[in-house]
Amino acid sequence: MSAGRNPAAVPVAPGSPRRRWTVAAGVVLWLAGLSIPFLPDQTWVFIASLFAVYAVVALSQDIVLGRAGMFDMGHAVYFGVGAYVTAILNLQFDWPIFVTWPLAVLAATLLGALLAAPIVRLRGDYLLVATIGFNAIFVLVLNNNVGGITGGGDGLFGIGAPAIGSWQLGSQGALFYLNWLAFAFTLWLILNLERSHLGRTLGYLKLDQLAAGTLGVNAGRYRVAAFALGAALAGFAGTLFAALMSAVSPGAFVFTESVTLFAIVLVGGQGSIPGVLLGTVLMFVVPQVFRGFAEYRYFAFGIAMIVIMVLRPQGIWPRRKGAPR
Repeated sequence: MSAGRNPAAVPVAPGSPRRRWTVAAGVVLWLAGLSIPFLPDQTWVFIASLFAVYAVVALSQDIVLGRAGMFDMGHAVYFGVGAYVTAILNLQFDWPIFVTWPLAVLAATLLGALLAAPIVRLRGDYLLVATIGFNAIFVLVLNNNVGGITGGGDGLFGIGAPAIGSWQLGSQGALFYLNWLAFAFTLWLILNLERSHLGRTLGYLKLDQLAAGTLGVNAGRYRVAAFALGAALAGFAGTLFAALMSAVSPGAFVFTESVTLFAIVLVGGQGSIPGVLLGTVLMFVVPQVFRGFAEYRYFAFGIAMIVIMVLRPQGIWPRRKGAPR
């Protein structure tokens, strides 16, 4: 069947009405979210700030899993690197958060590229096991307080609030706006990635690596780039997390957190921005709202994964077929 007769084969133009309406709806929802700090219950301000942080991490996971098609089950490592680099530089050297931010991103990016280089040619279960190993080693290093700078199992506390000159962004409202601006920047970055050469190439590699290779695409190079970019965004979110919580500990970056990030993309829809954001709401916001049932969190995750994989394996809000990457 020719491409002209197969709707799934016809790409959606970046400026198509459907895309414009989707972006417009997203902008309206984001602007509506800016009113959250005015709610009388400040708990919702914290939850919304936490959503913004984890949305950035989930979108970074989607670059690796949803767009490049690589099974990364250790993505919390890069999130943790960003958080710990920020905490260490702030507490040990009294560096401001906005100074530590680019260094945290750089550290996460370099680690992502370094770890990815020897394993990107692995496929499926083998890549999965390798990334699980990275996560286990990272948490072990944190717990053992290697170098005497990570604080061991107790972590690091008393991280200073972000500041612009003498203006301290220490209130929940100020941190909320900082996190939502970072969230908006991430969305802009992902939308531009979809239309970039890197984004399209990753899509081709995920669809058919062999065919892409026959066209001269260096699969290893692009897969390392995907890992590095995903790690950079995760490290970016790590700084947000450290500033919001004013503390970091190994428990925030254990293997189960990587599993949750992996599940967000699968449940929401691989390569779908609305799907990933919906998955973030289900996996992080809902448990915050129902804290009284926290002990059933992973049981609920397991049931949700089974139901989704059986009834809707493409995810709740999957990417439209033929949509540009």
